[in-house]
Amino acid sequence: MSAAAITLDQEAWKPKYNPWLIAVVVAMAAFMEVLDTSIANVALPYMAGNLGASNDQSTWVLTSYLVSNAIILPISGWLAATLGRKRFFMSCLGVFTVSSLLCGIAPSLGFLLFFRVLQGAGGGGLQPMAQAILADTFPPQQRGLAFALYGITAIMAPTIGPTLGGWITFNYSWRWIFFINLPVGVITWFLVRRFVEDPPYLAKLKAAGAKLDYIGIAFLALGIGALQILLDKGQEDDWFGSHFITTLAVIATVCLISLVIWEFYQKSPIIDVRMFSSFNFASSSLMMFMLGIMLFSSLVLMPQFLQTLVGYTSELAGLALSAGGLVLLIEMPVMGQLTTKVQARYLIAFGWLALSIAMFYSTARIDLQISFSAATWLRIAQVIGLGFLFVPITLVAYVGIAPEKNNSVAGIINFMRNMGSSVGTSMVTTLIARRSQFHQERLVQNVRVDNPNLVNAANGLAQQLATAGVGRHEALPTAYARIYLSLQNQAASLAYIDTFMVLCVLSGIMFVLAFVLKKNDPGGGGVRVME
Repeated sequence: MSAAAITLDQEAWKPKYNPWLIAVVVAMAAFMEVLDTSIANVALPYMAGNLGASNDQSTWVLTSYLVSNAIILPISGWLAATLGRKRFFMSCLGVFTVSSLLCGIAPSLGFLLFFRVLQGAGGGGLQPMAQAILADTFPPQQRGLAFALYGITAIMAPTIGPTLGGWITFNYSWRWIFFINLPVGVITWFLVRRFVEDPPYLAKLKAAGAKLDYIGIAFLALGIGALQILLDKGQEDDWFGSHFITTLAVIATVCLISLVIWEFYQKSPIIDVRMFSSFNFASSSLMMFMLGIMLFSSLVLMPQFLQTLVGYTSELAGLALSAGGLVLLIEMPVMGQLTTKVQARYLIAFGWLALSIAMFYSTARIDLQISFSAATWLRIAQVIGLGFLFVPITLVAYVGIAPEKNNSVAGIINFMRNMGSSVGTSMVTTLIARRSQFHQERLVQNVRVDNPNLVNAANGLAQQLATAGVGRHEALPTAYARIYLSLQNQAASLAYIDTFMVLCVLSGIMFVLAFVLKKNDPGGGGVRVME
């Protein structure tokens, strides 16, 4: 079928039901899936205790989900074209819902990990198919508004996930973080069955059929699986100091390079790597990858800093972050309107600039005496730029891409964001650990017994402790221990500052790249390329 005929079919087709009704239905499914990428984080100790496992073993609950999710994401476009998008979407939703029930009743860690793999596989198709359905359901001039609704789910869900997971686990049981998916999943499944339909061109693509690419699937599963485990376990196992991590790195590199070469020469590839020959698509994929890094890096950095160094509870740290979520909730619909009036590349440039400034501002505001209000305003500053990025970057990805590629675009874009989140989490965890060691070594040079300032400080603190009731023989060692703990906290604080500076530089690089993107027609939703 020719690209021109497909375009005409797509322009003539209109959904039977209100597009906004369809948008809400598919957004519910996407929100539920994205929420599960972060909601289990705070429940891991409870799972380990209840199932008789160690804390290290319980982290595989997250890794198993992310691995299977990452494998399905990039091939979701091929699966949708082969099975039919609506059927594939409903299948993913059914698998996700049923496996959520199985996760909730899992009697052991082994069963829980198996069910999490199934849940991740089912969830892998929900995000990209929701986005592809929106791209086909709405006319180009309204596509930005539709992506804004999807952006709320993609950015808000990871933000509220840890807070919601902590509240459910503390007040009920960790099993309920899976059970809450059941009513949402069942209701959404019936709504999708009733209101969502495939456009004509998808039926014709399905009828054409596609040969199953066993070799491509094998390369993908091995490469992405190894890469995801490497990123999740790298810092824990000292990266390339571990033979296990080194082996995973070799497997990931060989398989992913082989995958790209193999898929390039296939007539019906499971991943259409030729789309990366489009500069806009390649650039938007890179930017979505960086957006995943920025979003999840800040989601890791802020609560971890507030809880480990400032002494906040998980609930209080969640409240400090919640104001940023409210700002995004307001900002996203406004951004959808702006995309109909302003070129996407200018919105993207402003978003990266705002994010770079916010990360630089964070280096000045992060300290061990930060107040709750200061932390709240700092988080608000960090998310303002994020709101200017998700929708315009998504629109730019579709510039110059034929309608029959919408499923593949959505799959790859969401895959890039998810991999960015894994890289970002791993990157900031490693940076904090390594830079903390660096700064501690520097600060320790000033902590010597022949340093009169240290001796005076220790003696003064020992006197205060003795006055407070600490024994005379214990007061001085306790004073030195507290001074060393303060030194460690200072070193960690400096490491957070260094990490925010790295994020500032990365955002600045993306700001420059935004200006070389192709122009788009704002009224056309980013579809037609302007000369």
